[in-house]
Amino acid sequence: MKITNTVALVTGGAHGIGRALCKALQLEGARIAVADRDYERAREIAEQVGGLALKTDVSREDDIIAAVERTEHELGPIGIFVSNAGVAFGDGADGAASASNEHWRACLDVNLMAHVYAARVMVPKMKERGAGCLVNVASAAGLLCQVGEAAYTASKHAAVGFAESLAITHGDDGIHVCLVCPQAVATRMIGIDEDTEVEDGSTGFGGNDIDGILSAEYVADCILAGIQKERFLVLPHPQVTTYFQRKADDHNRWIKGMRRFRRRLTGEIA
Repeated sequence: MKITNTVALVTGGAHGIGRALCKALQLEGARIAVADRDYERAREIAEQVGGLALKTDVSREDDIIAAVERTEHELGPIGIFVSNAGVAFGDGADGAASASNEHWRACLDVNLMAHVYAARVMVPKMKERGAGCLVNVASAAGLLCQVGEAAYTASKHAAVGFAESLAITHGDDGIHVCLVCPQAVATRMIGIDEDTEVEDGSTGFGGNDIDGILSAEYVADCILAGIQKERFLVLPHPQVTTYFQRKADDHNRWIKGMRRFRRRLTGEIA
């Protein structure tokens, strides 16, 4: 897919992967709409890329519809819609089932339903045009598991399943679905200031030292390649392929291995 002269709307565009992707898309010649709850920061990024800033809460379907309508009115038909906004809160003190209902709902609303809302408004438009790209940023947690993040993991698994359904149902309509599943990325979600310079593959904390932390810019480049080459699954950390295959080959063994990994993270074993 060619990106030049395409209109791209990026949710969560004010920070992290979204911010990096807005800049990368602009360099490829796209016209950008930066959608984010943080409107002041969205305005700053929009000014940098010569785009449109949109105050958008992706957990609200009306906000997504309004963002699409304004973008298409001011910039033209959307060719690329990037559902990037995400949240995570961690489990409560008592483990996987102890996160509050509020945190569960937030994870499901932002990490899953925002993708559904985007598809509801964009699929008919893209189907009528016979072309378009839906980029759904999920997580390696959607293929594997994020230790200590039950609500996040469940919502990302659901996001992966929804992206697969979109690709199967609408691929023949000319709609390309790009599912992005990174591991640790240097963003505020893992406690790294977005202006901190990070060497790709650098080590971190909480298990991030296993495969290294990637910069948001590197992940954005991976997403661009996925859009241009019309790949379904984009794995910025290639090791995820091996882990996913091991999980599929012997799920029981994988669970046991993840238990050992959790005990190591919590300091129960050296």
